[in-house]
Amino acid sequence: MGPSRLKSALLALLVAVGCLIPARADEHEHTYTDKEEVVLWMNTVGPYHNRQETYKYFSLPFCVGNKKTISHYHETLGEALQGVELEFSGLDIKFKDEVMQTTYCEIELDKNKRDAFVYAIKNHYWYQMYIDDLPIWGIVGEADENGEDHYLWTYKKLEIGFNGNRIVDVNLTSEGKVRLIPNTKIAMSYSVKWKKSDVKFEDRFDKYLDPSFFQHRIHWFSIFNSFMMVIFLVGLVSMILMRTLRKDYARYSKEEEMDDMDRDLGDEYGWKQVHGDVFRPSSHPLIFSSLIGSGCQIFSVSFIVIIVAMVEDLYTERGSMLSTAIFVYAATSPVNGYFGGSLYAKQGGRRWIKQMFIGAFLIPAMVCGTAFFINFIAIYYHASRAIPFGTMVAVCCICFFVILPLNLVGTILGRNLSGQPNFPCRVNAVPRPIPEKKWFMEPAVIVCLGGILPFGSIFIEMYFIFTSFWAYKIYYVYGFMMLVLVILCIVTVCVTIVCTYFLLNAEDYRWQWTSFLSAASTAVYVYMYSFYYYFFKTKMYGLFQTSFYFGYMAVFSTSLGIMCGAVGYMGTSAFVRKIYTNVKID
Repeated sequence: MGPSRLKSALLALLVAVGCLIPARADEHEHTYTDKEEVVLWMNTVGPYHNRQETYKYFSLPFCVGNKKTISHYHETLGEALQGVELEFSGLDIKFKDEVMQTTYCEIELDKNKRDAFVYAIKNHYWYQMYIDDLPIWGIVGEADENGEDHYLWTYKKLEIGFNGNRIVDVNLTSEGKVRLIPNTKIAMSYSVKWKKSDVKFEDRFDKYLDPSFFQHRIHWFSIFNSFMMVIFLVGLVSMILMRTLRKDYARYSKEEEMDDMDRDLGDEYGWKQVHGDVFRPSSHPLIFSSLIGSGCQIFSVSFIVIIVAMVEDLYTERGSMLSTAIFVYAATSPVNGYFGGSLYAKQGGRRWIKQMFIGAFLIPAMVCGTAFFINFIAIYYHASRAIPFGTMVAVCCICFFVILPLNLVGTILGRNLSGQPNFPCRVNAVPRPIPEKKWFMEPAVIVCLGGILPFGSIFIEMYFIFTSFWAYKIYYVYGFMMLVLVILCIVTVCVTIVCTYFLLNAEDYRWQWTSFLSAASTAVYVYMYSFYYYFFKTKMYGLFQTSFYFGYMAVFSTSLGIMCGAVGYMGTSAFVRKIYTNVKID
């Protein structure tokens, strides 16, 4: 057989194989021709008040349409982690092809099936579907006023809006209320009506947003209030510290002009006296530098993800926000290694490989450990939130083959580029004893009080973020979130600088952990606020939802605390270096 005949035979074989593969409509392109198949995906079902407690739609004894099943795979890591479980409805829907009320299957209602539906109705179960990536919600059924008889909605009335060859709107009306009686047959039906719409394809998700909630005057007022707090704090810090430092510099310059006898008899006090200990390595430098590196990485991830969310409408695609966060976290691993490794080298640490491992796996271990614990409960409940084994393997591969090598690169760069301990003051061989001071100047008190103002600048925004995650709101005002992030960082740095100045003035040089923990204590207040939100702003119940809520709120609060601690330490470190550079030290 010649080369030309061989090419012809291969081409014919490819065409034949292509014909054998069943063509199916797909929502990826979001364009359709007339009569082309439109897929209705059934996602999850679960109690209305427990948003994260979801199960597969067909875990309830619903019946399936007679159209051939189309399998759906998790297309992104975010989909798999968020418990998206798309299953084909079996309904025959074609683009611009109207369907009158048609019975697509019947449910033979025995006692077990009736009990399952009654339980779902009593717990206000709702379900979610997708058409062309547009979410649709419906209620399973309802009970009468006495709560004795229960009714199932059996008729799905779909109204689909189109603009040209694209779907831009979907509405579901549930009708056909049928009483649940054992040993009867219930006919499930549907209809499809197509209508022309003027909604642009780019604006089709606007109906799911809630401007009256997110752009309420309280939201604007909270941003303005936080902004005024920043101006006040920056002005206060500048005024107090500049005036006080000027007096300190003048006093220290005057002391330099004294002879040795006068200086010995003089009343020496203040932050200059600890110049030989202020740059002493912190206690537990390995853990401390790992926390600082992780905090810098979390700040980088937050900043980049918010910018991406401002530019791209991530809420329009399932799991895109989580997938983006995972990708950005992995890509910013060198930031963790650079800041953690350089700080550890400056503090004279020698076990830099151990520090690199701890820094690389500190946040992933915390998140994965919490998820692993909650996953056991999800598996026990047979919930769709149970993370598949393949997804766990994928996350582990990201940690070992992406995050760890990039962290190693950052650590090597940090140690070599900025790992030299070039402090403006020499460190004394013998630590200076710390004098007694008033109770409110103790590091423990400063740590407890340090997080109040940073929390005060963000707690209103916390309400909107919590509501979008734990309730049925789509967060889209990422410009507000960026402003709040900037305000939080400025307030945190100002507070930690003031706390550190008073601590050093009391001749206590243990400022590294104090600056970190005083800023990180914001997390304690956020977690306390999450308790208030759970008991007074939601109607959540049950072991699964409660463990899910408090487990992931602990992860969120801890991550926020590590980020605030790193930001506070970095700002305070620059301040301490500055004031000791400008004063003459013998």
